[in-house]
Amino acid sequence: MKKLITAAALGAVVMLSGCQSAYYGAMEKVGYHKRDIMVDRVNAAKESQEEAQEQFSSALEEMQALLNHDGGDLQSAYEKARDEYESSQEAADEVSDRIDKVEDVAEALFDEWQAEISEISKASLRRNSETKLRETRRSYEQLVRTMRRAESKMPPILTAMKDNMLYLKHNLNAQAIGAIKGEFASLQTDISSLIKEMNKSIAESNRFIQSMEGNK
Repeated sequence: MKKLITAAALGAVVMLSGCQSAYYGAMEKVGYHKRDIMVDRVNAAKESQEEAQEQFSSALEEMQALLNHDGGDLQSAYEKARDEYESSQEAADEVSDRIDKVEDVAEALFDEWQAEISEISKASLRRNSETKLRETRRSYEQLVRTMRRAESKMPPILTAMKDNMLYLKHNLNAQAIGAIKGEFASLQTDISSLIKEMNKSIAESNRFIQSMEGNK
């Protein structure tokens, strides 16, 4: 079971770290190795995708409420939809950031693993370690492909949302709302596709985490 590091300890380590290599080295000194960091970062990336799924769905609901608006405060309905769009952009940025962090620690872990294999003198142990490295790398590459594929579906959706919000900002009336209703079905389809791809990525993340924790 991995050791728990308090938020204060993590903050102190980060402040002492001038770069990622220094960060990993400092974390290892407190018993928190690259494998542990990688598992945590994959889990964080998975959670960010789950949050993004919820956020994009919420944005779609507010957009639908705006398009179905019938009387009342149109400005308020627009502002709710705009806020959901902005939150969706933040959620997408968080997903990308966490995938980047997974890739960073993976590179460090695999480089270290490869270097340490050369230090194993017994041939059978060295071969076993090389096999495990190849298997883990293949599993990781599959994971990142699914993460990036899901990630790639977010920008077009955000662009469509932004276009709609800007158009309505300049023309907030029933006629303007009617003008963008035709795009709503496409947005629904795109968000459904995004959620489907994220579900695949989340499932792949769970498999990877289980394999990493099972190899401890």
